[in-house]
Amino acid sequence: MRCIEYGRLPDGRVVHEYTLENGLGLKLTAITLGGIVTGLWTPDAQGRSGNVVLGFDNLDDYVHRNPSFGIIVGRYGNRIAGASFELDGETHALARNDGPNCLHGGTEGFGHRLWQAAAAQPRVGEAAALAFSYTSPHGEQGFPGELSVRVRYALSATDHSWRIDYEATTDRATVVNLTHHDYFNLAGDGSVLRHRLTIPASRYSEVDKHLIPQRHAPVEGTPFDFRQPTAIVARIRRAHPQLLRAKGYDHNFLLDGEQDADGLRLAAVLEDPHSGRRMQVLTSEPAVQFYSGNFLDGSLAGPGGRIYRQGDGLCLETQHNPDSPHHAASADWPSTVLRPGAVWRSTTVHRFG
Repeated sequence: MRCIEYGRLPDGRVVHEYTLENGLGLKLTAITLGGIVTGLWTPDAQGRSGNVVLGFDNLDDYVHRNPSFGIIVGRYGNRIAGASFELDGETHALARNDGPNCLHGGTEGFGHRLWQAAAAQPRVGEAAALAFSYTSPHGEQGFPGELSVRVRYALSATDHSWRIDYEATTDRATVVNLTHHDYFNLAGDGSVLRHRLTIPASRYSEVDKHLIPQRHAPVEGTPFDFRQPTAIVARIRRAHPQLLRAKGYDHNFLLDGEQDADGLRLAAVLEDPHSGRRMQVLTSEPAVQFYSGNFLDGSLAGPGGRIYRQGDGLCLETQHNPDSPHHAASADWPSTVLRPGAVWRSTTVHRFG
């Protein structure tokens, strides 16, 4: 594992970049600002290595212009309606950064925070591991409780897998929904709309005009049916009310299937016919958000001056349902409440081939 100084924040604090490699062609780079994954290289069908995530080549863009490229999302991934929630009879007002909503933890969520990082002892079957830690003070962005968070990145020693393990504890009742916000492009460049996507979900969450889930609806007969491999371009231009409302896909899918012996279930399979790359996403979470990069508008540039436009990357964010704090806990709306003495845990694996 290598560690270098990546740059300095406006207040002078140093941001470091770590490089993990597994010796099989999988390489990951990440910085201590937001735990951001700045690059993820994996071979194509011809054995040629390519970076499959969007990002920048400088710290200034990550500080001032980042549309959540590669960040650890917290305290609460996705949206909380009205930027407030009630817990144990107390109302908590949150930072508003998405119209009337709180999105991805607020204006200064975990993706904007400087994390501590250190090499971690690899477990059996791992080639390299990196541990990030951050303590979010009580009241940060309006969330109650001091939350201690640890996020571990590990590369497999036996295949092209990147594993993320999340863990959090609190000193008072709060809500937690951590995820990762990588924009994937398995071709490495150009549009992802010709990628084939599979999501094993028979229901998705219909949203209102503020993109807040209102109810879970069947995917059958809609552009949201990805139970069989489907090119994204095949239906993204349809005049479906939900696609028009979100300007594409930006929806939560409730995963079918049981967890395996490791507590994981399949969340998605993404395939690029051109490069031959394939990515499986497995998770302990009950849902996944598919976002088709709708708000990439050509105003941002990546390495080599590449302009990022709509559809140049997509996100598959494993999660609990958006806006869960406004719903009674049930099988359809699993609770996101964390209380003192309990440990919040989650795992997501990205397996490339």
